[in-house]
Amino acid sequence: MIDSKNQKWGSRLMMWASDYWRSFSFVGLVFATLFFSASVTPSLLPRHYFVQGLQSGFALAIGYGVGVACVWLWQFLELPKPSPRLELLGKRITTVAVGIVFVVFVRQMTFWQNSIRELMEMQPLETADPYRTALIAIVTGIVFVAFARLLGWCFSFVANRLTRFLPQRVSYILSGLIVYLAFLFLLNDVVAKNLLNTADRFFAQMDAAIDDGVEQPQGTSFCGSAESHIPWDTIGRRGKNFIVQGPTAEELAEFLGREAMQPIRVYAGLRSAETLRERAELALEELKRIGAFDRSLLIVATPTGTGWLDPSAVNPLEYLHGGDTAIVSVQYSYLPSWLSILVDPNRSKDSAQILFDEVYDYWTTLPQEDRPKLYLHGLSLGALGSESTADLLTTFEDPIQGAVWSGSPFPSTQVSDLTRARNEDSPVWLPKIRDGAMIRFTSQKNMLDDGRRWGPIRCVYIQYASDPMVFFSPNSLLEKPPWLNVPRGPDVSSHLRWYPLVTFLQTAFDLPMATSIPLGYGHNYSPSSYIDAWMAVTVQVPWSVDETKRLKNHFLKDHVVE
Repeated sequence: MIDSKNQKWGSRLMMWASDYWRSFSFVGLVFATLFFSASVTPSLLPRHYFVQGLQSGFALAIGYGVGVACVWLWQFLELPKPSPRLELLGKRITTVAVGIVFVVFVRQMTFWQNSIRELMEMQPLETADPYRTALIAIVTGIVFVAFARLLGWCFSFVANRLTRFLPQRVSYILSGLIVYLAFLFLLNDVVAKNLLNTADRFFAQMDAAIDDGVEQPQGTSFCGSAESHIPWDTIGRRGKNFIVQGPTAEELAEFLGREAMQPIRVYAGLRSAETLRERAELALEELKRIGAFDRSLLIVATPTGTGWLDPSAVNPLEYLHGGDTAIVSVQYSYLPSWLSILVDPNRSKDSAQILFDEVYDYWTTLPQEDRPKLYLHGLSLGALGSESTADLLTTFEDPIQGAVWSGSPFPSTQVSDLTRARNEDSPVWLPKIRDGAMIRFTSQKNMLDDGRRWGPIRCVYIQYASDPMVFFSPNSLLEKPPWLNVPRGPDVSSHLRWYPLVTFLQTAFDLPMATSIPLGYGHNYSPSSYIDAWMAVTVQVPWSVDETKRLKNHFLKDHVVE
């Protein structure tokens, strides 16, 4: 009896699966296969098979939707259908052709992944796990297609009910609007809000944690000490690390072979004061207390979304100047930069502007011959905020001395404007701006020391051609991005091709993975690049080639890639 019931349920399941498979559009499946094939071609970054599978699943679902839309458009335009015989022949030929494309592209996956890994000095893969990738992609694609069908069923259900009272066309428009608004509400107010709240709680806990070996500084000249205006327990995890993990005066003296000063680092956390203005005022008072305005250099640094200041950026500066420096920063978030951009990209700008205004207003009251030189710095979302702080009126009236920005993300209108106005003989990933007297771009290879004249204000942008945070663009949905033109960046695979919709999806998936690769590529900016930039911007007496090489090697030892 039980076996009979099991056989009956098994038979029904097989029939349902068969009917469900036949319900798929042939044209939709063709497009889905082509989109999947395009999705396994190289992107800006190498990726794990699981991430590749998810991205390919998205591509598969989008491709299926494009195919179904093409069929609908054909029918809507009432174009003639081919004869059954011709349709059958066309399906067979198409199936064979698409199958060949699928097999060829899947077999190339390992080669394509290694073409990126080789450029980034990573160990080659024996296999990119194409079968696991395909399985994950199929499951992901089926889930998204099923969800799209659910929305279609909801549309039909509402339309059928409205048709009883309204004309058919009106009911279709209203049902589409109702389903769209309901989906938007579900996505934004339920799914997205809960996910963001979960992420917020998680990263808030991370921000409150204290890493091993990080303890409250004891010296009165340290931010966060018992004498500090900024209580130690109000400074987040990243801020605590920034304050205590920098080089000491002894370490600097040992490396330089001469007397050095203890670098000044000031950091106000999210919990140090209620508002951005109050945190900036607190940071300024701390700068005054410690004596930061007696140093030779003062850097207003805007952190990343998590509140992080990259040691690869700030530590070399202190070595270059023997600790005769002061760096101040204020936390505005604890979310990763790519997530902060989605939630509130203006938060970094507001924080950077307020801190700069507080510091700059006081700095301009000091005698020019006795005050420190003033610079700006920011990485990623910090660069986005920092680059907009010193406007032209400020520059003309009482200029700062320059800036070093790295990985300025794609919403940056300043970088976009500069890139569009670049000299014709320069590529989009390494633009040259006029005579380079004020603004220069550089990459892994130092492009700053080219013999051209620097002006009184020196600003440097560091960006790697493989950084998706810089080169992601919504325009890549339907047009080829200019960074794919020849010449390409040295860390971009020559096998990377543009495919409509797919390339946009690939680079979008690269965003959260931008720091998961070795130092010196993607969104991982190396100490060597920062050393070149800080030397060009702040060092008046150039270091010798041997001294510079020794400094770069010193930092390279601390960044061994597993």
